[in-house]
Amino acid sequence: MNIAWKALGMAAVIPLSACVPTTPEGETALLSEEVRAVVRPGQDISSVRVQTDGCYWWLYEGVVEDTYIPLETRDGRMICTRGAGINISEFDG
Repeated sequence: MNIAWKALGMAAVIPLSACVPTTPEGETALLSEEVRAVVRPGQDISSVRVQTDGCYWWLYEGVVEDTYIPLETRDGRMICTRGAGINISEFDG
């Protein structure tokens, strides 16, 4: 395990532990630097929302339809702001 990634994950615990409100319809959420640092490349972070499950979701614009997909860390874990799903505090790089 990379020590730097573990430190980064631990640093993200405090800002993400607080409850982040669900993003109102038609709006997008602003991501903290801690979240941006662990997001897997290739996801559109300009379209991120916090859904009712407390997790970040991004809008995938496909050929046939558009759909929200969970925002993930580089190792494929969902990024959440509270107890639902996998909390960023569990990220171990």
